[in-house]
Amino acid sequence: MVIPTLNAGRYLSTLLPALERQNIAPERYLVIDSQSQDETRNAFRDFGATVVEIDRRTFNHGGTRQRAVEMRPEAEIIVMMTQDAIPQGGDAILRLVDAFADPGTGMAYGRQLPRTVARGIERHARLINYPAHSEVRELKDRDRSGVKTVFCSDSFAAYRRSALDQAGGFPEDAFFAEDQLVAARMLIDGWRIAYRGDAEVVHSHGYTMMEEFRRYFDVGVFHGRNRWLIETFGAAEGEGLRFVKSELAYLARHDPTQLPSAIIRTFAKYAGYKMGSREALLSNRWKRRLSMQPFYWQDPK
Repeated sequence: MVIPTLNAGRYLSTLLPALERQNIAPERYLVIDSQSQDETRNAFRDFGATVVEIDRRTFNHGGTRQRAVEMRPEAEIIVMMTQDAIPQGGDAILRLVDAFADPGTGMAYGRQLPRTVARGIERHARLINYPAHSEVRELKDRDRSGVKTVFCSDSFAAYRRSALDQAGGFPEDAFFAEDQLVAARMLIDGWRIAYRGDAEVVHSHGYTMMEEFRRYFDVGVFHGRNRWLIETFGAAEGEGLRFVKSELAYLARHDPTQLPSAIIRTFAKYAGYKMGSREALLSNRWKRRLSMQPFYWQDPK
């Protein structure tokens, strides 16, 4: 079990008890901490986890996870979580790992539920992307699902080491969506991706308008730099249109006061995505301003 952390203090009162209920030996937890300035490291050490501190400037979504995998050479199944994903019940992780009873499963990811304080926009994003029913996807499903075939999330996911190794591991320079790159390569290699709707964590975000823009700027960068993903599985615009229609219909029924915000956010997301897909025209200074990952855009020394 790998958990990257940075100042996770506000989550510890719910995260640590939830992990304790999972019936997994504490020493199996590997925490990669980016120089937290709160009680994160000590709290996880007291919990019994192995804590490794890294220089915050060296953190990278893909490279850091790959180094964590290499620190656990004996593990055939590696579970990845983020510090703000709170397992529900006592068997969330076991249900996730149960997907590997199928020898053809290379990766599995679980269901993410919205926070109790979430409003309609935030709730819809989780409900549409993480339904209650489980499914298994393989390469041929791209004809039906397009780029959605590779959808997954390292906020609560697990990998078969042999499949991960075959896929080349987590890409060292991936600042975003390293999980989807691995999933795509696994599918191409003949592995299956399992979604477990019965393995649940609470994990959602109430993004501001500007954060939505920045996040989709990063999505645009990701797709622009990985054109092979679009060429192999299909363009993202069609999926985006389906999402917008579903969101507006959901809000009309459940939270109509958020409809104006949703419409404006749609334009912000589209603008961010288009700018990100043309990031080669921008300086690093501007990319730092527009991205949710400003630490990534450091000028070469």
